[in-house]
Amino acid sequence: MTTADKNLLDYIVVCISEFANRNEMHMRDAYIYLKKHKGLDFLKEFYDVEHTLSFDEALDDLAAICRKNGGAA
Repeated sequence: MTTADKNLLDYIVVCISEFANRNEMHMRDAYIYLKKHKGLDFLKEFYDVEHTLSFDEALDDLAAICRKNGGAA
């Protein structure tokens, strides 16, 4: 695994955890929700930009993407 891959993976794990905390969800449920509503795909595709934002901004972006793809949060 390259350093870039590890950084991406670490960032995604933290985003899942913070998303779960913000939405009072279990981390497993947050992962399933983000996967189903394309939030994880969004993080992978736009990591280069998203990781430069605050977590609040990144979580707002995740919520917007998930809503756009049928989610409720």
